[in-house]
Amino acid sequence: MVSVVTLISMIIQIFIWLLIANAILSWLVAFNVVNTRNQFVATVGTFLYKITEPLLRPLRNIIPNFGGIDISPIVLILLLIFVQNLMWEYLVR
Repeated sequence: MVSVVTLISMIIQIFIWLLIANAILSWLVAFNVVNTRNQFVATVGTFLYKITEPLLRPLRNIIPNFGGIDISPIVLILLLIFVQNLMWEYLVR
């Protein structure tokens, strides 16, 4: 059972890092540091969007708009850490 929880925990950690990378890339695009016409940037941006958006979209529908500030990645990261801690606390005894 410990190995299954460890695997799920590692997948959650990778997803958290993908959420952070998506947020940083969106800031870099918004401030014109990187250009989405660059093929590599466009490919990475599309990949990160397709991976993270299915979990972020329902949160964006629930969380109110804070004037252009998207806090849904932060909320999702906190929820994932909470689920991860619950797994370790209740499934591994």
